[in-house]
Amino acid sequence: MKYTVITYGSYGAITGFLIFILHLALGKGLDYGTLEVLGYISIVVSLSFIYFGIKHYRDRINNGSVSLGKAILIGVLISVLVGVGIAIADFIYTAYINPDFFKEYSQMLINEGKGDDVIEMTSTMGALFMLALVIVIGFIITIISGVILQRK
Repeated sequence: MKYTVITYGSYGAITGFLIFILHLALGKGLDYGTLEVLGYISIVVSLSFIYFGIKHYRDRINNGSVSLGKAILIGVLISVLVGVGIAIADFIYTAYINPDFFKEYSQMLINEGKGDDVIEMTSTMGALFMLALVIVIGFIITIISGVILQRK
């Protein structure tokens, strides 16, 4: 199981890191709504390695069977690794590539009337939020993948 988690978690983390950095660095002229959609797409693409990791474990390591509990464990661990990769990319972007991101985003929310009091966000807080978001989405993908792939 350790090999599967590290391998597929690394694939997902690298994929998430690269896609996230690319779309943020190259998408400077895009509006925040488009960037948000691209962000969620990059998260889901990166978390698709959960399905492949559980399938690999079931078919190649565990003789064609995997319980839902084991699938959840594998999927959550993979999503943590993917989340770390994306959180690092988010931190790099907001700390070094575009350090004014949170101020600009807050101002945009105020201008659109979506809030008059916006929380001050740091790059570390943003990265931790992104880690938590990826793990939650990863858990949902894990449950779906585990139900599809479970065999006893």
